[in-house]
Amino acid sequence: MARAVVEEARDHVAALLGTRPRQVVFTSGGTEAVNTATWHAAHVRPGAPVVLADVEHSSARDASAAAGSVVHVPVDRTGRIDPAAVEDALQRCAASGTPAGLAHCQWANHEVATVQPVAEVVDTCRRRGVPVHVDACAAAGHVALALDDLGADLVSVSAHKLGGPPGIGALVVRRGLRLHALLVGGEQERARRAGLENVLGIVGFGAAAQALLTPGALGAEAADARRRTERILDIARGVEGVEVLGDPHLRLPHVVCVAVGGVEAEPVLLGLDQAGIAAHSGSSCASESLAPSPVLGAMGVDAERSLRLSVGWSTRDEDVDAFAVAFPRVVAQLRALRA
Repeated sequence: MARAVVEEARDHVAALLGTRPRQVVFTSGGTEAVNTATWHAAHVRPGAPVVLADVEHSSARDASAAAGSVVHVPVDRTGRIDPAAVEDALQRCAASGTPAGLAHCQWANHEVATVQPVAEVVDTCRRRGVPVHVDACAAAGHVALALDDLGADLVSVSAHKLGGPPGIGALVVRRGLRLHALLVGGEQERARRAGLENVLGIVGFGAAAQALLTPGALGAEAADARRRTERILDIARGVEGVEVLGDPHLRLPHVVCVAVGGVEAEPVLLGLDQAGIAAHSGSSCASESLAPSPVLGAMGVDAERSLRLSVGWSTRDEDVDAFAVAFPRVVAQLRALRA
């Protein structure tokens, strides 16, 4: 019975991602999936440099640094990667005599929501024979994915980003690629990830994927999210000294990021929290860190004043109404205190 529900969930997740069920390897989350992809590349090509931009998630940055040398790709002020810059980095690696062992590319940024030219980056890497990992954790369940058409070697996703439970994710492995497992000591997941399966988490992941597979559900949810975040941006822009970070148009539908001039992010977050508004500064994975966001630093913007605002399947228009009341008041109060 357990095997049956796990495989049924795998079918739903694969269908949502546009791939075959056998290519889906369940993990403990997106972080493990990213680490597995990086470990696999380091095992196949020991000592080879890894190419990435500093706007990648900390799991990609830290795992790559632990694996060896890193070749950095610049981004523009919206946080977008230029495929030509990726090609230049790959050329530099080849010219040094040690071709790159892996290139990371987000589908979209987890802090500022900018959508990357992922298809062009994957095509560039494939032409040069460099394995490519795509971090789709922020995008999966919010935009349509067709991973088999994309052709990336490895793609990481996370259930809690799309309404599933925390503690479960997946690594999608390209057909024909023999994955070197990060976790060994068992034959689970077709010997690609050892350890007893998180059956409850997998079933929850599958249920969230199944809900999004309902005809029209993904498009309707994305349209509602974009309508709400556009209104959030209008509210934020209505306050003097607020700047939109990331691309305001080529972005994920459910996340926006702004910089509030004149005050730091933490007091704004506290004020919003008192008003019942849950927001964040930077990445959710950086909540225990006092360091400025490396994503915003790479973009060349003020990394101390960012406010990340997101909506989800449970968000209602009344929540945005509450933000419309609270945000201008909180910012005005904090600026008055500063004065």
